Amino acid sequence: MKSVVAVIKTSPATVLRDITRLCELAGMKQALDVGAPTILKDNISWHFPFPAANTTPWQLEGTIHALQQSGYKHLTCVQNKTVVTDAFKGEDLNKYLPILRKNDIPILYNFKKQDMHWILHTPKVRMHILPKIYPEGIFIPDFFYGKNIVHLPTVKCHIYTTTTGAMKNAFGGLLSTKRHYTHSWIHRTLVDLLAIQKEIHAGIFAVMDGTTVGNGPGPRTMIPVVKDYLLASSDQVAIDAVSAKMMGFDPLSIEYIKIAHDDGLGVGDPRDIEIVGTDISNESWGFSVGNNLVRVAASLLWFGPLKGIQKVFFHTPLVNFFVLASELYHDYYRWPFKERRIFEEWKTTTKWGELFHRYETGEIWR
Repeated sequence: MKSVVAVIKTSPATVLRDITRLCELAGMKQALDVGAPTILKDNISWHFPFPAANTTPWQLEGTIHALQQSGYKHLTCVQNKTVVTDAFKGEDLNKYLPILRKNDIPILYNFKKQDMHWILHTPKVRMHILPKIYPEGIFIPDFFYGKNIVHLPTVKCHIYTTTTGAMKNAFGGLLSTKRHYTHSWIHRTLVDLLAIQKEIHAGIFAVMDGTTVGNGPGPRTMIPVVKDYLLASSDQVAIDAVSAKMMGFDPLSIEYIKIAHDDGLGVGDPRDIEIVGTDISNESWGFSVGNNLVRVAASLLWFGPLKGIQKVFFHTPLVNFFVLASELYHDYYRWPFKERRIFEEWKTTTKWGELFHRYETGEIWR
């Protein structure tokens, strides 16, 4: 049986209603257990509100409305931190907080002991790489067990994985702050995480925002392109395959999609995916990942000639140098001198930027 991915062409005036219809077309009620609590896992690739980098406020609000209208009552937003993003700054600058407050949805943080604990998980299925990376055991948050999870990624390129979407969105929630240990084996890591998700969650679903998409060296320093699309599916492999194909990539040439497809964790072959909603047969945008300073460094340290001695750099206090370098590059060079200007232009010249501005000023609530 073919996997189903729903794709809808949308607009700022209809986007909230469109997300409800999108979730119906994609079979959200069949994918999620209505009696189980549900985790909303947004995507903050950069705490600054750069277009296509993060879950959009309308994506979050529309998904909440769709869940509530379908009888899902116990919703919780779970945030994580990384070495390069600040969850508190991200949820504020991207305007999630008013939406969550309005809907009485609590926010928990997987890095706060009062919210959840990291416990040893022994996978029942074969793992590709995680036991080798973490010989002391695979630890995941106890809060995730037995709950539905709804991922909220965006359509964009990624310097390590070519594209990023639903499968990559599990990375921050399920792995601790030692996530950088996995970068050399990132594709197989994502496959292992999907297998673990299928063991621990009551249901899995993804709502992906492609209203403004990201071309170039993502997930931060990108070229935003308005495309007006929304995607949803219960098959995390299929939705990533469809978004990759729309961007112009061959899904089965992307390692994480191909391995997950071969492992039977989802469908990565577009010929075996049923697209419902809008006809996207002619969508192929010719995106490419391109280069930035981070990708050049990664080609040496994680994927290139220095891969064999990476523990010297990333498993010792030397890692703090790379964290500082990334922060200086992204937050104190790229944002003030490049990406902020792109963001401000997007706000004033595009319909989605104008909608974001309404969330930003609070006009949307008045």
